[in-house]
Amino acid sequence: YITEALHLCRVTEVVEMEDVPSQFFVEKHSWEGLRDIIHCSRKYSGMIANKAPHDFQFVQKKDENGPHSHRLYYLGNRENSLLYSEIPKKIRKEALLVLSWKQMLDHFQATPHQGAYSREEELLRERKRLGAFGITSYDYHSRTGLFLFQASNSLFYCQDGGNNGFIQSAPVKPVEIKTQCSGTRMDPKICPGDPNFIAFINNNDLWIANIKTCEERRLTYCHKGLKEDPKSAGVATFVIQEEFDRFTGYWWSPSAVEDPSGGKTVYLLYEEVDETEVEIIHVPSPALEERKADAYRYPRTGSKNPQATLKLAEIKTDHQGRIVSTQDKELVVPFTSLFPGTEYIARVGWTSDGKFGWAVLLDRSQRKLQLVLLPPALFIPVTDDPALRQESLEAVPSNTQPYIIYEETTDVWINVHDIFYPFIQTTEDEFTFIWVNESKTGFSHLYKITSLVSCMSGSMLTLILSAGDFKCAIKEEVTLTSGEWEVLARHGSKIWVNEATKLVYFQGTRDTPLEHHLYVVSCESPGDVVRLTKPGFSHSCSVISSTIGRVVSGCPGDYNPPEIFDFPGKSGFQLYGMVYKPHNLQPGRKHPTVLFVYGGPQVQLVNNSFKGMKYLRLNTLASLGYAVVVIDGRGSCQRGLEFEGALKNKMGQVEIEDQVEGLQYVAEKFNFVDLSRVAIHGWSYGGFLSLMGLIQRPNIFKLAIAGAPVTVWMAYDTGYTERYMDVPENNQQGYEEGSVALHVDKLPSEPNRLLILHGFLDENVHFFHTNFLVSQIIRAGKPYQLQVYPNERHSIRCPESGEHYEIMLLHFLQQYL
Repeated sequence: YITEALHLCRVTEVVEMEDVPSQFFVEKHSWEGLRDIIHCSRKYSGMIANKAPHDFQFVQKKDENGPHSHRLYYLGNRENSLLYSEIPKKIRKEALLVLSWKQMLDHFQATPHQGAYSREEELLRERKRLGAFGITSYDYHSRTGLFLFQASNSLFYCQDGGNNGFIQSAPVKPVEIKTQCSGTRMDPKICPGDPNFIAFINNNDLWIANIKTCEERRLTYCHKGLKEDPKSAGVATFVIQEEFDRFTGYWWSPSAVEDPSGGKTVYLLYEEVDETEVEIIHVPSPALEERKADAYRYPRTGSKNPQATLKLAEIKTDHQGRIVSTQDKELVVPFTSLFPGTEYIARVGWTSDGKFGWAVLLDRSQRKLQLVLLPPALFIPVTDDPALRQESLEAVPSNTQPYIIYEETTDVWINVHDIFYPFIQTTEDEFTFIWVNESKTGFSHLYKITSLVSCMSGSMLTLILSAGDFKCAIKEEVTLTSGEWEVLARHGSKIWVNEATKLVYFQGTRDTPLEHHLYVVSCESPGDVVRLTKPGFSHSCSVISSTIGRVVSGCPGDYNPPEIFDFPGKSGFQLYGMVYKPHNLQPGRKHPTVLFVYGGPQVQLVNNSFKGMKYLRLNTLASLGYAVVVIDGRGSCQRGLEFEGALKNKMGQVEIEDQVEGLQYVAEKFNFVDLSRVAIHGWSYGGFLSLMGLIQRPNIFKLAIAGAPVTVWMAYDTGYTERYMDVPENNQQGYEEGSVALHVDKLPSEPNRLLILHGFLDENVHFFHTNFLVSQIIRAGKPYQLQVYPNERHSIRCPESGEHYEIMLLHFLQQYL
């Protein structure tokens, strides 16, 4: 009887095995073997990454003689140097013009030796997600052809173009701008009204220098030079840089005011910040041998933010361009009295005629936005003398006031954007501009708005003391674009307005959310939106003088582009994904699968664009025999506010559902996906979701590889966390359910299913997150593996660390998936 029963068990087992298609097993390599594979992959990715040009500047030649009518300046090549290309005078319509590049600079070494960046430069590179070295940005003055840039721990300028035409004997030798101040000079900018002047930040204060007379002058004295000094001028704080994509804190007026004697007056609008009440956190210093910690002002969610205001620096020069005087000016009344409820100054600038400064203001919840105009006369000299201050107040013209020309509110959150185009005023009491509004319809669209800016009656001081409302009436709001698609407005996206033809050029997703195209619409008589770029591709465009430029990148010989798919999600939204098929695909065989995830707001991974460079490791995985799946679920961008806002107050609670649906769809559509062998991997928000995947669906995910994860939302910053999760006291349940470190009891008890990676110096998602998670895991008695990168911050930058991470990833997958 026992023998017969065992025989039946064996028969049943054989039958079950015959029903399961045979599995494909990835070849196991030694650590050195994997290192060789990664060497080859990284070698090629480095080559193509250095070829991608960026920061374009079109310049039209004034001299009509010669074969070329334009030059295109940009940054590119291995050293990220300043390059240019000649554009022929005559171009056949519809022709794809391939340009050759030339060196602008003569034997110039722009990249400092490793470790030569100052702390300020390192942190700015982190905030901007800069991987390249060399010249990473430049300022250009079109009238004089002046270039200004930061390189090799100094500032340099050179000249080419402008009213004098092009210098034909390029390359040119840049001139170093000498200085008397100590420390790094950051964020250099040319004065538009007098290009002999430049401004820069040094030790958290604002300075100017004259490249012609070699004068140098400190404009502000906020920072006293003491350790952990909380005040700064002209510098964007951590949250403003990291969560609002504003990387500067000062703005030159667009033109100079000339006086009869030949002198000039120019203005700098700048942000002054006091971080006294912001918590100080300590992160290990890169100089580990000194056993020191770096101090940072870091506002955790629910805690105090920096206090910010706007001020004005006035610089007067004589007829020879020498500085006669500088004066620091402040608002007639405190910023908080003018704009109560404002927490973040998200964007700042000047109207093109210099008549107004402008700012985009947000409340703490980021559900109310105000667009305001600030006339320079609203600022008076800073003084400690009450009599002089009263005299200055009385001198303010009675018709001087701020104007709130637009207000926007939402129940979700406001995504700050970069599109504001003010037209030159033709009547004193009207102000017309183009703006992007997402709250009105749930999709980002263009509107042409006219606000009435007539002055209120009474003195400025009386209006303030009586809580005067500076909100302007809207005379007209014309819809320029509409529909369930997006005008691209975030992350530096631009529009281009041709006022002569009344046409607005913009980038958007009207045809499909998978492709970015250039479109044009009339702002005078809005009608059909016309696409100008070719479908089947995603374009990144720059526009000038009716010329459209786009970048084409190469890819490696063994690169197989992913296949894009879509499926109806149970949430009611159509979801998009892409799959990298295993290169050695064999019919009927199931391949181990890696789900690469980000899944958070502000990011779209799946679109019809080249996926090389950053995602070449996904191609490497496919070349080894893995299937790689990427899915943009609810919460990702470019699909409208309702789609992205599905995460409102519940981050970590909806994303995995969409990811699992996508996996199951892919398994049905492509029979090579092995659902019994799925790893989930991502970095930052993707690291957070990798942990959530293993916690919520351990039956789906065999492995989780979590990079730099947020593990407890109470420890992340105000600007990001409160935008999506509200303050902790209003959403205690959301914070608890969304913090993976509080749910480690749901992690599987089998070893070799969890790998955590984190940079020890991470000043964004602090190592505290992993430290706390691991302590909770140990307390729960669960297994884990941890890989620490002692010299890395949030992004892995050191080539050796990057190589080690990729080998570690491959090794963990081949051993345990």
